[in-house]
Amino acid sequence: MGLQTFMQHLANGISLGSLYALIAIGYTMVYGILRLINFAHGDIFMMAAYLAFFGMTIFSMPWYVAFIMVIVVTVILGILIEKAAYRPLRDAPTSSVLISAIGVSFLLENLATFLFSGKPRAFPTFETMTYSLDMQGVSVQVLTIIVPIVTLIILFILLFVINRTKLGMAMRAVSKDYEIAKVMGIKINNIIAYTFAIGSALAAIGAFLWGMKYPQVSPLMGVMPGLKCFIAAVIGGIGNIKGAVLGGFILGLAEVLLVAFFGQLTGYRDAIAFILLIIILLVRPTGLLGEKTAEKV
Repeated sequence: MGLQTFMQHLANGISLGSLYALIAIGYTMVYGILRLINFAHGDIFMMAAYLAFFGMTIFSMPWYVAFIMVIVVTVILGILIEKAAYRPLRDAPTSSVLISAIGVSFLLENLATFLFSGKPRAFPTFETMTYSLDMQGVSVQVLTIIVPIVTLIILFILLFVINRTKLGMAMRAVSKDYEIAKVMGIKINNIIAYTFAIGSALAAIGAFLWGMKYPQVSPLMGVMPGLKCFIAAVIGGIGNIKGAVLGGFILGLAEVLLVAFFGQLTGYRDAIAFILLIIILLVRPTGLLGEKTAEKV
């Protein structure tokens, strides 16, 4: 494999890893606050993709208007799911909350199938995003460059919010000790709602970028990316935002580069994520950056 070909695959791997990282942050934030794995997160991502699709095709919205609309509606959806499916089970056993999360996931998938049919639809593409730039003999789409930049900007904003603002301080307090935070006057329900809102907004941004990179939407499109992003969060250290981003990059690069070097493994591309998960759980169960406590999130 020549250097130019390797750089081409490297750019694609970083772009894919950035998309995984965006969605994985939503998993890790909810887990960091509630110790809850929100298995409906991948299906929130799917609903956001459908919102973007219908906004730009049926309602003829410009992409930037559709982008804002998708974020707002997806945030509302995330908050409603938290209020209806998770809040009533706040003091219930963990298994009950987990079952509720799986139930919400199936509900969203079947609701999407009922409303939109199971037929895949073509996501609108934009010439500016698919335009290829020639960089020292390496052809890179504009979108391939934009996705990692967006992910890193969001990472820095989240780290600032969590470490430098009152909202972040409250999030860290709830993550540290739920009961003590309640006694100290922190409005637990509001903080958890904010957490779900941020995670849902990231799922919406990820869905919009995913749709442009892989222009097809279907009711089950969130299943495999959702599982992979959960795995990315575990690889990096679930509960750790920087770990989720690191895990996303590792997973994206592993998928693209392994298939590039070993073409015969193309049919097993999805299995790579689960193999990495098994290895991490055997070697370092808390993830590469470890499962940090609240004050280090």
